[in-house]
Amino acid sequence: MPSLRVATANLENLDDVAGASPPLAERVPCLRAELVRLRADVLCLQEIHGQDAPTGPRTLAALDAVVAGTDYGAFHRATTMTAGNEPFRLRNLVVLSRFPISSRQQVMHDLAPAPMYQTVTEHPPAAAPKPVRWERPILHCTVDLGGGRALHAIVVHLKSRLPTPITGQGPDNFMWATASGWAEGSFISSMKRVGQALELRRLVDAIFDAEPEALVAVAGDFNSDADEVPMQAVCGRVEDHGNPALGPRNLVACEQTVAEPSRYTLLHQGKPNMLDHVVVSRALLQHYRSTEIHNEILHDESIAFATDKLYPEPDHAPVVAEFELP
Repeated sequence: MPSLRVATANLENLDDVAGASPPLAERVPCLRAELVRLRADVLCLQEIHGQDAPTGPRTLAALDAVVAGTDYGAFHRATTMTAGNEPFRLRNLVVLSRFPISSRQQVMHDLAPAPMYQTVTEHPPAAAPKPVRWERPILHCTVDLGGGRALHAIVVHLKSRLPTPITGQGPDNFMWATASGWAEGSFISSMKRVGQALELRRLVDAIFDAEPEALVAVAGDFNSDADEVPMQAVCGRVEDHGNPALGPRNLVACEQTVAEPSRYTLLHQGKPNMLDHVVVSRALLQHYRSTEIHNEILHDESIAFATDKLYPEPDHAPVVAEFELP
């Protein structure tokens, strides 16, 4: 049976700017080795910055440098795009696929409008509620696997756990004016993270409405462990919503077959977190074989009361799930 390897990797602000530490030239061999090891057929990437060109539209030259000379360099590609039909300057989502990409859809507040919220700690006080918008779209690609089969490859990067800045509260050099301001910033970030998880779940349900036995793989940086609300909202387990009739629409996190001591993709102040996931539909799960989490050389991304130490390697470990399709 032919194998299908679906992977996710957050490349941590992949860019090519003067004075960067470490520079792109130092990062390229580390990142290239990381991606080659995945042996992915469908690779879902996050935090891919765009580079302004002297003439013409913005490019993904930094990513091109990483994948040069690898199989990924010849893969089909889809990326998030601005209204001007060029990659965003910061934090694009990218799908690289060995198989043709037959369609591409970008979703942001199409299935879940921005909630309105009035801050309580802003200074001077906010005069009226403002929309709380997500920071990145969702990228949905239809991948043609051949033989009349399609894979719905969806790449996401939900809001980080960092508090959202609030006027008059900070942060200023990582310091907040009040504990209440920090708490409200964290609350707003939670709204963004759970709100986009809702929009993602609505997208998945729309796919199932049209194709009940769809092969779906959602991969990316969820900034959420499996037992937290964003992941629970996306997966839609019967144990959570209580409706057995919706069982066939359940998404399953592939990392559950990885031994718990090794089940993490980020280290924060010494604590392991599983924030990056490949979650799949039951139709794809029946072909599932194994998951790898490449966290052997993962650095701790944050130390209390100290600035981040920047390494050539990303602060998230990549995840790859393998399937055997008949």
